[in-house]
Amino acid sequence: MTKKNKFYEEIMQKEIITLKEHIEYQQNSVVSKEILKTENGTITIFAFDKGQGLSKHTTPFNALAYIIDGEAQIKIEETAYTLIEGQIIKFPANKPHSLKALKRFKMLLVMIK
Repeated sequence: MTKKNKFYEEIMQKEIITLKEHIEYQQNSVVSKEILKTENGTITIFAFDKGQGLSKHTTPFNALAYIIDGEAQIKIEETAYTLIEGQIIKFPANKPHSLKALKRFKMLLVMIK
């Protein structure tokens, strides 16, 4: 069983999951773990060290990001949003967006095809 499949199996066997505990920060890095992948979309958790991010890109799917911990700046087209723990933002399909960790942050990303 691969590490990714082992993580998925562990998540699926639990009734209650604390996302903050399932991914750790790594210095100067962005870490991701895919929780669920189906033909209709994916659910992934991320941990961004301070100053790390994802450069401007687009996806052909709608997405929803939930900030689990920390503080992030998320730009959709040319509008910048600052999000903190407990906040959600949606990314429309085919709209350029980027992310930057103002402080270390963790997020849950749900992409729907």
